[in-house]
Amino acid sequence: MGRRRRGRDIHGVLLLDKPQDISSNDALQKVKRIFSASKAGHTGALDPLATGMLPICLGEATKFSQFLLDSDKRYRVVARLGQRTDTSDSHGQIISERAILLNQAQLDTALDKFRGNTMQIPSMYSALKHQGKPLYEYARQGIEVEREARPITVYELQFIRWEDDELELEIHCSKGTYIRTIIDDLGELLGCGAHVIYLRRLQVANYPNDRMVTLEQLYELQKQAKDQEIPVGELIDSLLLPMDSAIAHFPEVNLIPVVAAYFKQGQAVRSAKSPALVESMVRVTEGDERKFIGIAVINDDGLVAPRRLVVESRD
Repeated sequence: MGRRRRGRDIHGVLLLDKPQDISSNDALQKVKRIFSASKAGHTGALDPLATGMLPICLGEATKFSQFLLDSDKRYRVVARLGQRTDTSDSHGQIISERAILLNQAQLDTALDKFRGNTMQIPSMYSALKHQGKPLYEYARQGIEVEREARPITVYELQFIRWEDDELELEIHCSKGTYIRTIIDDLGELLGCGAHVIYLRRLQVANYPNDRMVTLEQLYELQKQAKDQEIPVGELIDSLLLPMDSAIAHFPEVNLIPVVAAYFKQGQAVRSAKSPALVESMVRVTEGDERKFIGIAVINDDGLVAPRRLVVESRD
């Protein structure tokens, strides 16, 4: 007899405004419990120091979270100049202190070196894996692991303010970019050292930041549901974005129900309105209601070949 899954079959994406000083996994587990969701996952960790947008995928939406991991991000960061720490943020130990001897022109020249396509060596205090363990575990043991530089793109780097030893920037960057490393590298380039004292993720992909929800708001709605003696889902499920919101930019292929039935069984099918581009990834919907049923690629024969399917809940 199969093992029964605990929790609700609830599907969608919650844009959590992660609070400071908790890990992304802690935030994920809190949301999962509030929704009583059977399955949940986040889409790229934020440091405990950081706040801001943390998309949390519930249920079948977890199958499409990779497309958020691969998306662009936007951050607001405040750096303290004159001090370098071993973690490149204020949670670490100060390893050097130097005078801040620079002017605005020197700062502008230095900032420009981080715009566009560059190579970045990840911090030893990152969650990147080496031989199955995250780098920060080695760092805490005092072990330095050689890391390869990786290509990143900074699409936009805005100077916001510089007051005394505080520098504030806004950065729009590609996946895999470590803001702490940018700040640490900038500090070394300026000759004074620097580390992150404030970091907020403003945006992931094209998700609207006005749809972010705090844990406090969720707890309040949970309390209201208890007071009104109604299921909490009646108050919080409407906060979820559609499970295919992470791939809303994919071209859509709409199948009639009889053809969709074969597609949902894992078979490649033909559609009269498939995109002409072979090997393009598409979002597949069913019927006039355009119910999302999975993603596919258009193969060499022009067929819509399933890649990930939505498993429909069975009562």
